Order: sequence, then structure tokens, then C-alpha cells
Amino acid sequence: MDACLACAGGAGCTRMQLWTNDVLAAARRIYLQRGFTMIAQEPHHSFGAGLVGQTGEADLTGTHAGHPSA
Repeated sequence: MDACLACAGGAGCTRMQLWTNDVLAAARRIYLQRGFTMIAQEPHHSFGAGLVGQTGEADLTGTHAGHPSA
């Protein structure tokens, strides 16, 4: 995640979006620690189960973009 954010920021990207499922709590913690905010969620059916997809967004212009928060 850190390398991806650093690469995007280095390429001039100012924000990044990701999509995940609400059942992936450990992954969501990583995203939140790196500045992502969950901005939307929507139920869907995948992998034979009813899930809730979540969209997250991070601002890559801040001084801590791509680094775990302290």
C-alpha cells in the first residue's frame, strides 16, 4: 500500500480511490491508517454471498500521504 501511494503521488496524482468489501476489516484498518476515508458503500452479491462494497478515497497532496499515521 505504501509503495502504491508513493508511486501515485510521485506521478502527480492528487487522490486515489479504492474498492473493498466490509468483511475485510484488517485491510480496511490499513487503508484508514494511510489516510483513506470510506466515502460510499453499496450492497452486492459476490463469491456466493451478500456483501457490502466500500469505496475509499485518499488525498495524496498532504505531507503524510503514503505513510502510516502516527
